Amino acid sequence: MKCLLKSTADVTKEDFLASDGIIAGSPVYFGGMAAELKGVFDRFVVVRKEMGDRIGAAFATSGDQSGGKETTMISIIQALLIYGMIIVGDPLDATGHYGVACTGSPDEKTTVNGRKLGKRVATLVKRLRG
Repeated sequence: MKCLLKSTADVTKEDFLASDGIIAGSPVYFGGMAAELKGVFDRFVVVRKEMGDRIGAAFATSGDQSGGKETTMISIIQALLIYGMIIVGDPLDATGHYGVACTGSPDEKTTVNGRKLGKRVATLVKRLRG
């Protein structure tokens, strides 16, 4: 299994179609995902039906402790659901919520939780895809 890390400007429709799972993340913008990430979901809507039953997860960061990270993750999760994806949150041994959230740059704990989320997505992809 391999992981592909790309910015929104570099993601292609082929990347979407080649993936068995997507972990999408965004800084908070007015309580929702950034326009650049929303643009990715908008541009690739033509492959939406081909993305069904793949694993999806979210993460978010904000500049303030109460800066809307959960609502941002929900906006990402909504897009992933519209794509027909199976949503997972971060594992219970992390925070066990919508996904990984941090304020500012990720600290060591957030980095560990991010890796746990990635491992969870990979494990579930293997289970689904055999």
